[in-house]
Amino acid sequence: MGEHPTDSLHLPRSAPIDSYGKGGFYFAEMSHQGSLLCLPDAIWAWPVTDPAQIDEVSLRRVIDNAGAIDTLIIGTATQVWQPSAGLRNAMRRIGIVLDPMQTGPAIRTYNIMIGERRRVAAALIAVA
Repeated sequence: MGEHPTDSLHLPRSAPIDSYGKGGFYFAEMSHQGSLLCLPDAIWAWPVTDPAQIDEVSLRRVIDNAGAIDTLIIGTATQVWQPSAGLRNAMRRIGIVLDPMQTGPAIRTYNIMIGERRRVAAALIAVA
């Protein structure tokens, strides 16, 4: 740990995302400015502001928790983005399917999947 200044900023459980916009998210009766990394056991502040920053380094927490995750939904703000073949293959090797889409649909998909108790994580870039 200690890699990012956001290491201590987290909710120690998963939760649906209630709303988003204005650069942040509202969930679990709290708000957060900036992007989020939602794992099965915690929600973390995520220092990514552009899809170009999404790589194996920024997804380290996902990789470290691969045993609990089948699908990673990636919310790309309002941009259309496709992961590189290298990133997609690296995630496939550890059993995680990447599903990129804009942040609004990503939140809706994530909320449905956690409601179904699926093994899902979400990397959500904040929308202004």
